[in-house]
Amino acid sequence: MSRVDWVSAAGGPLRGEIAVPGDKSVSHRALMFGAIADGVSHIRGFLEGEDTRATAAILGKLGVRFETPAPGERIVHGVGLHGLRGSSDVLDCGNAGTGMRLLAGLLAGQAFDSILVGDESLSRRPMRRVTDPLEAMGASIGTNDGKPPLRIRGGAGLKGIAYEPPVASAQIKSALLLAGLYADGFTEVVEPHPTRDYTESMLKAFGWPIDYSPGRARLEGGHVLRAVDVDVPADFSSAAFFIVAACIVPGSEVRLKAVGLNPRRTGLLAALELMGADIRVENERNSGGEDIGDLVVRHAPLHGVALPLEIVPDMIDEFPALFVAAAVAEGMTTIRGAAELRVKESDRIASMAHGLKACGVLVDELPDGAIIRGGTIGGGSIDSHGDHRIAMSFAIAGLVASAPIAIGDCANVATSFPGFMELANGVGFRLRSAA
Repeated sequence: MSRVDWVSAAGGPLRGEIAVPGDKSVSHRALMFGAIADGVSHIRGFLEGEDTRATAAILGKLGVRFETPAPGERIVHGVGLHGLRGSSDVLDCGNAGTGMRLLAGLLAGQAFDSILVGDESLSRRPMRRVTDPLEAMGASIGTNDGKPPLRIRGGAGLKGIAYEPPVASAQIKSALLLAGLYADGFTEVVEPHPTRDYTESMLKAFGWPIDYSPGRARLEGGHVLRAVDVDVPADFSSAAFFIVAACIVPGSEVRLKAVGLNPRRTGLLAALELMGADIRVENERNSGGEDIGDLVVRHAPLHGVALPLEIVPDMIDEFPALFVAAAVAEGMTTIRGAAELRVKESDRIASMAHGLKACGVLVDELPDGAIIRGGTIGGGSIDSHGDHRIAMSFAIAGLVASAPIAIGDCANVATSFPGFMELANGVGFRLRSAA
């Protein structure tokens, strides 16, 4: 196992109000659309994570000027649709799969060449699902056997296509729509299952004509984006760890403030409610085209379920936390249709299955999911494989474990959730650095 970074142990109930960081997906898109808009956009609630900062740094190399008046804020001086300038430097996405895939779409339509690279983890992730349809639009993108780095040749004349992706992925859809801004004619994406519509709603807010409904989006190239201010909601995927923690720790009650509640993102709420969770939504409102609300979560005994296939695409990032909920639920939980988990920052099915088994949980790993027999979680040592969501999930597991859980390779938590340990300990976690 890699070096131990964290140790999580059981304590008392979790209590308090929590403001988790801004939504990573919205933060990436706000930077990109603000960059190629006419005028100046003000982003509030921006996620100060390594992934989003990597995207900002890349756009800066391409000639976009940013101001940071305060943490969580960015003022973006847009250069217009055709105002980006090429860079002789490689463009380092770090660990940001969202950043790389969306930037591939954006850069496919530029007049200059670009090279997108990533860290060791990102360099193992598949990119053909994005590069193949982009090449069908006319782009020229070289890869390392379908993986990064991506070598994007400028000056390709893009043409709009109608595309049905083989898997439901907001990243595929968004990359094609970004390329479609530069393409002749119409670009249409019809999905096998509706995914989050952050790109569509933000394009509309920036004034680009777009026709969309659940599972379908269509736009024409050649229009103009006009700068707007963006209020980024709290990230549901970050809130997920505290939602599950409050569900499973007896006596807990927490309020998560101003969480993004895009219906294509909140499958975890449906799954937990099927398992018997006590979750209430209060103060619902809409900001910048996104539904937000406060979540009040109280402990409740959970029971195992056969997870409905139709909610799987709406919770793909939250599965590691759900695995922990299933491990303490009474009875058996069956997860199918989640093969996408195998090509995330780690193979999340294998990472969670191995980690839970190391803590005494009965898990049968399946090609597209797992069967988890709930009951109790013991102590143990687990490797997060450099995956931030695995690390934070086992921090939750430690809250109800019979002995402490040592967690290795946690550095990448900063990619999505800077300050996680401090915020967690503020509401009752017993999470400490092993150093």
